[in-house]
Amino acid sequence: YNCSVKIFHEKCHSRKTELISTLRCDHFKENLALKGTATQSSQYNAAGAAGKAIDGKRNAKFSDHSCTHTERDSKPWWKVDLHNVYAVTSVTITNRGDCCAQRINGAEIRIGNSLDDNGNQNPLCAVITSIPAGNSRTFQCNGMTGRYVNVVLPRPDFLTLCEVEGLSCQLITTWW
Repeated sequence: YNCSVKIFHEKCHSRKTELISTLRCDHFKENLALKGTATQSSQYNAAGAAGKAIDGKRNAKFSDHSCTHTERDSKPWWKVDLHNVYAVTSVTITNRGDCCAQRINGAEIRIGNSLDDNGNQNPLCAVITSIPAGNSRTFQCNGMTGRYVNVVLPRPDFLTLCEVEGLSCQLITTWW
């Protein structure tokens, strides 16, 4: 799909110019999460490190050391720092398959640039109602811009993610 964002910028000579950015998804999609750095609210054990969710594997078995796992926190969260601001078109989450699939229910996907509350107050992309055990589900974020992609569970529980993929399309910028 294509979308345009118009931003007006006033130069020194009081001449307005127009910046038009077009998000083109017909040729180029990239999983930005693979190049990011992941952190989380806590770590259950050595096998549940935050980076397991961006290892490029959709293996949904925690015992295979391919999933994250927090402690039972009051509001557990996981975050990937993309190291730059991107237009995120979609986020795909792979849920744990060997246990506790319902834990993901109600989790929020948030995208933005703020680190207030660890990024958990950034704009909302989607709420995960459910993902069947071991399955992946894609949530459309329609080009939301941000450096951070968070998954936060707004209740006390454990948070386990087996893969998080953040897709972006090519952002073409033109000055007029």
